[in-house]
Amino acid sequence: MFVRLSAALCGIVIAVACSSAAMAETGIASIYAYAGEKTASGERAKPEGLTAAHRTLAFGTKVRVTNRRNGRSVTVRINDRGPFVRGRVIDLTPAGARALGFSGLAPVTVERKQS
Repeated sequence: MFVRLSAALCGIVIAVACSSAAMAETGIASIYAYAGEKTASGERAKPEGLTAAHRTLAFGTKVRVTNRRNGRSVTVRINDRGPFVRGRVIDLTPAGARALGFSGLAPVTVERKQS
């Protein structure tokens, strides 16, 4: 019984370690804004807000985005879908891009914040 329980606990530890490793992705961030139009979550888009679009993360998920060129980070909330361009991992509002110190495109790491 002890062996089965140990094996089961090891499986849980491995599963938790794997899910933590899968929470970070790297790629290119871009800027988008369309003031007042609805996002995929139904919210009104606000260029001054710290929100972002991601292809798969649940609406409301908070992520830390780090600019790999200068090390600056910002926490944003996912409220839209996108980007739909190969190599891009997140679309940020102009406010998010300013916080990271870029205009246009930037190499970033996106990490899901723990609740």
